[in-house]
Amino acid sequence: MAIRGHHRSKSWDHRSVERHSPDHRSTPEVLRRSQNVEEQLGELRQEHDHLRRALFEAAQVQRKLCGTRHLLRRPYEIASEIFPVHHVSGDFVIVQEIGTELVLAIGDICGKGLAAGMWFAHVVGTVRMHAAAKSDPAAAMSVVNDALLRSYMDMPFTSLLLCRLSLTTGEIKYCNAGHPPGLLLDEQGSVEMLTEGGPLLAAVGGASYKSGRTKLKPGATMLGFSDGVIECGVQTGDEFGVHRVLQSTRNAAGSAAGTLFSLLGAVEDFAGNRQREDDLALLVVHRDVNA
Repeated sequence: MAIRGHHRSKSWDHRSVERHSPDHRSTPEVLRRSQNVEEQLGELRQEHDHLRRALFEAAQVQRKLCGTRHLLRRPYEIASEIFPVHHVSGDFVIVQEIGTELVLAIGDICGKGLAAGMWFAHVVGTVRMHAAAKSDPAAAMSVVNDALLRSYMDMPFTSLLLCRLSLTTGEIKYCNAGHPPGLLLDEQGSVEMLTEGGPLLAAVGGASYKSGRTKLKPGATMLGFSDGVIECGVQTGDEFGVHRVLQSTRNAAGSAAGTLFSLLGAVEDFAGNRQREDDLALLVVHRDVNA
């Protein structure tokens, strides 16, 4: 009895193992599906690489449209840079030579990432064309505003600080369309804010703009920046602010490039591990103290 029970147990165990063992006939189907998944993942990786490469190339085109990032025209030094938060930028800087003058502009297209970046070439091209044609910044701003509104493409609002610097006299003519005021710091530490202007571009048809005038004296520095600089950290209840911009500028060595990197470093240190929320743009113009 014990032996027969033992055999029955072995026979049941055998059938149970057969019943629960993998069906070897399904192995080719599993392999085929696995290969299909691997092929699809490979295609996705390839598309991702193509997209990243396209975005990188678009970012390089944006920088070329802005013009030179470092320019020496003794006794003046100009340094500028844009820092997109996502691949392409809605902030822009323009450095353009016209005879004995420099057109200097810094702007911010509403939004960020691809949404703002798609408008970059159109806005920058429009500003370049009319700023070169009009010697008065306010007149240029009016034409740019009307041109953007006439495009009938539901243009996003754009802030812009537009300046013309005379390389012979140091005189600056400027117009500010809703942009954070530029700052002019002289050797004695006094600060002038470049506020004259009018409303945001593409906001009001037939808007009126006014030009301001000042002078970049020997040893003085002019700063232009987007709101991504001064509003860094605003989500946490504390922002970088204009006072830190001024402190970083005064701590710099005096050159335009040195000031730009000092300010950028201060913003990055202030942000710490927090992710930036907005694009950054910086424009620094310095006049040598001995000229």
